[in-house]
Amino acid sequence: MLRYNAQGVVLLRKIPAFRVSSIRLYSSGEASFEIEPCKLYLLEEGPSTSVSVDKEEALKLYTQMSIIRRMENASATLYKAKLIRGFCHLYAGQEAVCVGVYSQLKKDLDTVITAYRAHGWTWIMGETVFSVIAELLGRKGGCSQGKGGSMHTYAPSFYGGNGIVGAHVPLGTGCALAQKYTGKGGINVCLYGDGAANQGQVFEAYNIAKLWKLPVLYVCENNQYGLGTAMNRASADTNFYKRISYIPGLWVDGMDVLAVRECFRFAMQYVRDNGPLIVEALTYRYFGHSMSDPGTSYRSREEIQETRQKRDPINRLKERIISSELATEEEIQAIDKKLKQEIEEAVQKAQADPEIGVDHLQYDIYAKYQHPLRGVATGLPAVTHKTTGKPINID
Repeated sequence: MLRYNAQGVVLLRKIPAFRVSSIRLYSSGEASFEIEPCKLYLLEEGPSTSVSVDKEEALKLYTQMSIIRRMENASATLYKAKLIRGFCHLYAGQEAVCVGVYSQLKKDLDTVITAYRAHGWTWIMGETVFSVIAELLGRKGGCSQGKGGSMHTYAPSFYGGNGIVGAHVPLGTGCALAQKYTGKGGINVCLYGDGAANQGQVFEAYNIAKLWKLPVLYVCENNQYGLGTAMNRASADTNFYKRISYIPGLWVDGMDVLAVRECFRFAMQYVRDNGPLIVEALTYRYFGHSMSDPGTSYRSREEIQETRQKRDPINRLKERIISSELATEEEIQAIDKKLKQEIEEAVQKAQADPEIGVDHLQYDIYAKYQHPLRGVATGLPAVTHKTTGKPINID
C-alpha cells in the first residue's frame, strides 16, 4: 500500500545507510552489494538482489552520472542568464536510470527513444557535452545544428527527444517492429514519464506490441510529478508497471544505479526472448518540470532537500565505492575536478560557436531529397534543399 505526504507525493520506503557488514569484498577488486528487490508482475522470477561491481565499472558509472548532472546544472545556469531560450527540461536527479539502462544496451544494435527530458540520453548515446550545450544555445555545432533545441536532440541509435507527451511511444513501438523485421536481435527501449502513462496512444502501443510480440522495453521514469500534479492526483492506479493485464512488469528503485543495471540486465534479455515488458523506475527530478517552473509550488523545498541528502544516486554510488574500498575519496575528488574543468570548457566553446545562417534554415530537412521545396509562397524565389550533414538512423 502506497503512503503519501501532505503534498500528495508517494513516501518512499527508507533504505538503510550502507554498512560495511553488508558489503562483500573480493581479492579480484570487486565488491558485492545487496540492493532493493524489484517488484514483479506476471513474472515468476526477477533480477538478482545481489550485485557485484569492480573498480573500473563503478568509476565509469560514477563518471557518467556526474557528467550528466554537471551538464544539466550548467544548462540551468545558462537558462537563468537568458542564453538558453524556450523549453528546457532538466534530468538532474534521474541520472541512474539513463546510466543504468545504457550499461546493458547492445551498442549499434539496440535503439532508444524518449520524451523531452533528453539531454542526458543524447550525450550518453554518442553526442558530446559541447554538441548538447551548443544545441540548447541554438548554435551551429549543436547536434541538430541549433534547429532543434532542448526537446529535439538525436544521436546514433537514439531517436530523440520528442516534445509531445506520450506521442513517441508508438514511434518506439515502430522502432521495435523494425528490429523484429530485420531479425538482428535488437530491441527498442522506449522511455516515458508518469505524466504520459495515461495517454491512450500508450495503451494502443501496448496492444500492438503484444499482438505482434515486438521486442520493446517500455520504461516509465516515474519522477512522481506530471508537470505540477502529484501522480496519485492524476492516476487512479500508480503501479505503472502493472498497467496492462497482458504485459509483465517490473518495479525498480530508479535512484540506485546498480539496482537499475541489474534490473535491465534481466529485462533486456526477457524482451529479446519473449517480447514486450514494462519497467517502472521510481525516481525524482530536482528541478521543476521545465526551467520555467520553480518546482516548489506543489512540493516543499524540504522534500527536495531530503531526497538530495538521502537518496541522491551519485552520492549513493560514491558512498558504496568508498566504503567498499574500490576507490579512495581522493580518487573521486580527482574525477570531480577533471569533470568540472571539462564541462566549463565545453560551455565556453558552445557559447563561442556561431549560429547557422538564415540560408541554412531550409537545409537538412530530408536525408536525400535535393529538389526545390514545395509550399513556398507564390512570387518568392524557389528554395532548394541541401543535405549538409550526415543523416543518421535511416537504415
